[in-house]
Amino acid sequence: MKRFQQMYLTLLMIFGISIYGSVLFAQEHPTTQEHPTKKKEKQEHPTKSKAKEHPSEHPTSKARKITKETLAEAIEAYVNAEAKKHDGYFVFMDDKEKKELKLKLVKVHKERLARISEDVYFACADFKTPDGQVYDLDIFMKGKTADDLTFTEIMLHKKNGVPRYTWYEENGVWKRKPVE
Repeated sequence: MKRFQQMYLTLLMIFGISIYGSVLFAQEHPTTQEHPTKKKEKQEHPTKSKAKEHPSEHPTSKARKITKETLAEAIEAYVNAEAKKHDGYFVFMDDKEKKELKLKLVKVHKERLARISEDVYFACADFKTPDGQVYDLDIFMKGKTADDLTFTEIMLHKKNGVPRYTWYEENGVWKRKPVE
């Protein structure tokens, strides 16, 4: 009987230790974030989203076409951004008269979409000086879509209605020629 008691106590101790040990060393169940079952593929150029890595492969919205309205919007945005840098005036150098002009935008002409070469467009914009002089500047923008139009060049077309050059259209492309 003593042997039976000893075995019983030994089994009871083993059972008690195993129960106590499992409680003592128990942990919460791992989540998939802590221990993912699938390995993540290593990206060549890590980004938060694949759409940012190659936008043309994963377009998020339809690109806006260049129209006379979107060209005018881009020109107005450019002129306004430049004017903010100069106390509200758009500053332009008249190379012929060797004079810096401080101009306020009156309007961007939207009568036509004038293309002069592949992805290059222009529109006339009317400006006034504080002393009432009127200038017509041709502002050139380049881009494949309305959202990527960027400024390229400005040319003084007219001062107080007197042209310094004229435009003519040839096969849908506008070309410049000097005033005769």
